[in-house]
Amino acid sequence: MPAVPLSVVIITFNEEANIARCLEAARSIADELLVVDSFSTDRTVAICQELGARVVQHTFEGYVEQKNYATQQAHHHHVLQLDADEVLTEELRQSIGQTKTNWQGAGYTLARLTNYCGSWVRHGGWYPDRKLRLYDRRLGRWEGLLLHERYELAAGQPTPLPLFGDVLHYSYDSVEQHVQQLNRFTSIAAQELWLRGKRHVSLFHLLLKPWWKFVHGYFLRLGFLDGFAGLSIAVISAWGVFLKFAKLKTKSTA
Repeated sequence: MPAVPLSVVIITFNEEANIARCLEAARSIADELLVVDSFSTDRTVAICQELGARVVQHTFEGYVEQKNYATQQAHHHHVLQLDADEVLTEELRQSIGQTKTNWQGAGYTLARLTNYCGSWVRHGGWYPDRKLRLYDRRLGRWEGLLLHERYELAAGQPTPLPLFGDVLHYSYDSVEQHVQQLNRFTSIAAQELWLRGKRHVSLFHLLLKPWWKFVHGYFLRLGFLDGFAGLSIAVISAWGVFLKFAKLKTKSTA
C-alpha cells in the first residue's frame, strides 16, 4: 500500500525559542510542513521559512478557529497537528512512518511527556495525556469554546488508535512563567464558564474544589513522585481552580 501524504500543521505566535526544534523533529515524516502564524513580531516566520516550511499568516480569532483554519490550509487530507513547543521522539516518528503506509480508521492519539522547569513529569495526571492529533481532516474538526480545544471525529467514526512513542512537550521554563500563563488561562476559563451560563459560585467552588484538585493530583495521581515539579504543579493547579471561580464570581457580581 502506498504511503498517504502527510501535512504537519503548526500554529504559531512569537515562537522563535521553540519552532526550530519542533520543525526539525517533524520534517522526516512530513510531506508538507505548514505553519499558520498570527503575525509574530519575532523571528518565528523567518526561522520557519529557513527550515522549508510553508507559512500562511492569519489573524488569531481563538484556538479552535485557528486550528480549523490551519487544517483546511494543508495540501493533504491526512494531518498531524503539533504545537510549537512539542517535539516528536524517534520512536513516535517511526510509528507515524509505519502508520502512513498502513492507515486505518479516522485518527490516532499521541502520548505527551511534559518537561516542567527541566524535569520530566510522569505522574499527577500529566502523563500520558493522550491527544488526538493525527487525523483525516475529512472525518472530524476542532471543537471547543475559548479554551481546551480538542479534535473530535464525526459521529459513527471508529475510536482513534494509540501510537507508540511520545511527543515531548516543553511547557514551562520557570514557576514564574507557569503563574503568568495560569493567570491568562483562568481569565479565559472564567469567561468560558460565563458563556456556558454558569453564574453561581459557592464556597464549594472556592475552597473544596481547589483542595480536591491538590489532593487528587499530588496524592491520588502520585504527583509527589515527581519531586519539586510535582509539588509545584499540584499547588499552582489548585490555585488555578480558585482563581477561575474567583474571577467568575467577580464577573457575576459586577
